Amino acid sequence: MTMKIPRAFIGWDVLVVDDERDSLEVAARMLKIAGATVTTADNGKAGLEKAQTQQPPFKFILCDLSMPEMDGWELLYLLRQNQGTTTVPVIALTAHAMTGDRERGIAAGFQNYITKPLDPLKFIPQLISHLSEIPEYKALLTHPI
Repeated sequence: MTMKIPRAFIGWDVLVVDDERDSLEVAARMLKIAGATVTTADNGKAGLEKAQTQQPPFKFILCDLSMPEMDGWELLYLLRQNQGTTTVPVIALTAHAMTGDRERGIAAGFQNYITKPLDPLKFIPQLISHLSEIPEYKALLTHPI
């Protein structure tokens, strides 16, 4: 069976921050197939440094919640304090999806979240769905498969 990945992120610079190598590799590989230029970081501190120095800013950031050195919650908080990254959508990646986690994450400022392990068949469609909730991004997500 051949899998068709929507080429929705052509020309987009994206940051993936995750300390789990498998999740980082799956996310990066799928995003590249979808057309994105992907930068990775294996902890929140490195992710923050990359996000703060990226010009123009990343189109969106995927961020694990549980990481060493700096978790995803602190990373999001610090991104929101920086003028250059305050409006960059951040989507949480979590293996610990419990009732109320989505609401808690959105209240904290995450655009949405995706549960791990990442499903290669659903990952890009989930991202497209989450990002199309942002009016200025919806128009950018019209690339055909």
